[in-house]
Amino acid sequence: MSEVIVFGAGGRIGRAAVGEASRRGHRVTAVVRDPDGQRELGAARWRSGDVTDPDAVARLAAGHSAAIHAAYDAGSPADVFFQAAARALVNGLARAGVGRLVVVGLAALLETPDGTRLLDAPTFPPQYRPFALAHAAGAAVLRDSPAAPDWIVVSPAGDFAPDGPRSGGYRLSPADPDARITPEDFALALLDEIDTPRHHRVQLGVAPRGNSRGN
Repeated sequence: MSEVIVFGAGGRIGRAAVGEASRRGHRVTAVVRDPDGQRELGAARWRSGDVTDPDAVARLAAGHSAAIHAAYDAGSPADVFFQAAARALVNGLARAGVGRLVVVGLAALLETPDGTRLLDAPTFPPQYRPFALAHAAGAAVLRDSPAAPDWIVVSPAGDFAPDGPRSGGYRLSPADPDARITPEDFALALLDEIDTPRHHRVQLGVAPRGNSRGN
């Protein structure tokens, strides 16, 4: 059992991560901007915090062995938020002594089977390109910082399906726009990379085990 902190614990993916970490017996700190009303999600310790504030990250993460970053502030420009969060995590987690960081990423930054990033495919919707590039800039902060913890970016190969029960598995996958994985199955991959880290300083895509086509 270890101490896991989840930033952005109030969203669909953050909630699934909190639930999976708790099921595995980890002590979980769930960080949201406003913890009121979140108690029904279980035994996690709910805390208020800002993932873009390095002092808050350091204070909240002290004593934890791993962190999950599933946060997004829709009220902040994406090209500001993702870089600020990455810088705060690098700084704050280093000060707190947290050795592992698992980040929720985007399928757009994965390569398709022919080696082309989904973002660069001619069919990629241009209106989503700025948001994807903002995500990429945040990942670049981690990649370019020697002080960053041992990190990994885990992305859905395509997108998320509606909430549902765990199927009990997932598979690694290149970008696959048609793949749909539930938050509950996606959380399995997040926690596996904390419990038994197999990948380091890379971005992975995950899809449902078996049939990758979703609804």
